[in-house]
Amino acid sequence: MILFRTILFYAVLIIQIRLMGKRQLSQMEPTEFVVTILIANLASIPLENPDHSVWSGLLPMAVILVAGRFFSWISLKNIHIRRLLCGKPVILIENGHLLRNNLRRTRITLDELSAQLRTQGILEIETVQYAILETNGSMTVFPFPEFQPATAKDAGVEASRQELPYTIVSDGQLLSENLSILGKDDHWLQTFLSGNRCTLDDVLLLTVTSRGKTHLIRRDMPPCDSANH
Repeated sequence: MILFRTILFYAVLIIQIRLMGKRQLSQMEPTEFVVTILIANLASIPLENPDHSVWSGLLPMAVILVAGRFFSWISLKNIHIRRLLCGKPVILIENGHLLRNNLRRTRITLDELSAQLRTQGILEIETVQYAILETNGSMTVFPFPEFQPATAKDAGVEASRQELPYTIVSDGQLLSENLSILGKDDHWLQTFLSGNRCTLDDVLLLTVTSRGKTHLIRRDMPPCDSANH
């Protein structure tokens, strides 16, 4: 019974987290974070005490999930409720100057601020035009234009557009849906593999772009790029 309950609640938690969206823990809004904590605690009650029925955990978890989805929906519809539940972005640095009142209000120390800047490759506060603490706790930093890396447009260079590679084979497993998206079929794949003298089981990773550029990594050889269609 304990094994059954453990597997059941594990599956239910995975489903509920998936229903909440794909945000990482550090990117959750306050309402989402509270829902996650409550669901985890409620799941532990029937697991720790076999005398409690399974429904004593499942029913409150469902209620919390529905409430979380409701508040997420209503916050999308009403900006005032969204600000009440999630707060609003706070400017910490403006035109190279620290806004100390905002730092105190958000309880961000100078060490934490400096660490956040270093993760974005910035060592001097004077080079920052704006640093904004977002509602999910992350920090967005905008250096002054003269301290930003030059783009291809700034250098007068015409850069080619990037192409999104689709994974066709991952660790020997064929992803047929991506093959269909690219307008290719099993015959194309078999021809490609034969031309590279390998089988599906020999492939660690195979990606293909919409223009036909391939990237093949075999289990026993270095990667190989080509532009074959």
